[in-house]
Amino acid sequence: MPSTLPASSPDTPFQPATAPEPGWRHPRRANSLSEVYASITVPPEGASFWRKLWAFTGPGLMVAVGYMDPGNWATDIEGGARYGYMLLSVILISNFFAMLLQHLAVKLGIVTGRDLAQACRDHYSRPVSFVLWVLCEIAIAACDLAEVIGSAIAINLLFGIPLVWGVVLTILDVLVVLFFQSKGFRIIESIVAGLIFVIFGCFVYEIIASHPDYFALAEGLIPKPQIVTDPHALYLAIGILGATVMPHNLYLHSSIVQTRAIEPTEPGKRMAIKFATIDSTVALFLAFFVNGAILVVSAATFHSNNLRDVADIYDAHKLLTPVLGAGAASAVFAIALLASGQNSTLTGTLAGQIVMEGFLDIKLKPWMRRLITRAIAVVPALIVTIMYGEKGTSELLVLSQVVLSLQLSFAVIPLVLFTGNKLKMGVFVNKPWLQAVCWIVSAIILVLNGYLLFQFFTGA
Repeated sequence: MPSTLPASSPDTPFQPATAPEPGWRHPRRANSLSEVYASITVPPEGASFWRKLWAFTGPGLMVAVGYMDPGNWATDIEGGARYGYMLLSVILISNFFAMLLQHLAVKLGIVTGRDLAQACRDHYSRPVSFVLWVLCEIAIAACDLAEVIGSAIAINLLFGIPLVWGVVLTILDVLVVLFFQSKGFRIIESIVAGLIFVIFGCFVYEIIASHPDYFALAEGLIPKPQIVTDPHALYLAIGILGATVMPHNLYLHSSIVQTRAIEPTEPGKRMAIKFATIDSTVALFLAFFVNGAILVVSAATFHSNNLRDVADIYDAHKLLTPVLGAGAASAVFAIALLASGQNSTLTGTLAGQIVMEGFLDIKLKPWMRRLITRAIAVVPALIVTIMYGEKGTSELLVLSQVVLSLQLSFAVIPLVLFTGNKLKMGVFVNKPWLQAVCWIVSAIILVLNGYLLFQFFTGA
């Protein structure tokens, strides 16, 4: 099949992924993540439900990693220590928001054959696209910063290696990603899945060891007025929301769903959207469990013992064993943190590649792209670690989440606009009710993140 087909009018039926889609200004260029594009076969239409689901399982787990990365830990730990189980409802609602937005990313990638970065480049002028690219690179660097710090802290807790050397060791992640991507995309998906289940298993153990109040836990899933009336509870709630919906995940998901070799027909795309959405929704429930588990363990271990000022990963680690009386509790906590940091590294480096290639339409050698991404994160982490030690790294974790909040609106708004545009999406355009819900969710996320940023910069 040729790499391009003649340009079509806005009313032309859907074309294969190598052709221009209706409503896009530019002809189709390179495929997203071209080295693994359509590299995974899917069963034919008549195959069983489970065979189809298995074929599409993987991208959702890679996206879910971003919702349980080290940047979320500090907020969940403080929320549980200070307010018990009350903020569980915020984690649950945030996850529902994330499920909706990841569904839109799935639709965009499968229907148009473009990832979100390519879609922005095709739709907006070059200066606007350049600004969006810069903002997205800053967000990815901030996210990578959280992963570097989280991994370095975990290495320090497990092996006693100083933070500075732990930060340096994280550079090796680049070599790991390069090695495994050359073996096939399914290998990376399997590694991510394996690490997620390590994290999951660790927190199952932590919950059992902490003996939570299950009635209070269930009650915490129901929103309480105090979340809004208590200024600090509201601040933590907004922090949880801001750390949950990750902008780079929207770029990532819209790209990696295209690793499946689907039929470029309406039924083929409907099947792909259905199973990719199931995949991401189930994976995000796992992410909800992990985030909720961090808060539950903190509530059961610290809040219940009147230790309500724990707001730091180091403090949590030091107190787990003496409070729980379980010798393995602290080690399991650190193992989960290390797995979380390594997992986020895999997906963060892929997101960096997708964003650079999508916005700028240029390809760097994978090792160079990942080395640049990692250097941007390692250098500030190294400087802060040398100058301020563990206190500085904890504050840097919080700052990284604020930077992510700043960039969030520049990913969410284009995504909702594109998937609600009939010229771009054809029969797959968002239904009016779904588009209304998307705008409401977007408005809530943007207003709350704006409030969080106001609080941060005014020192309120």
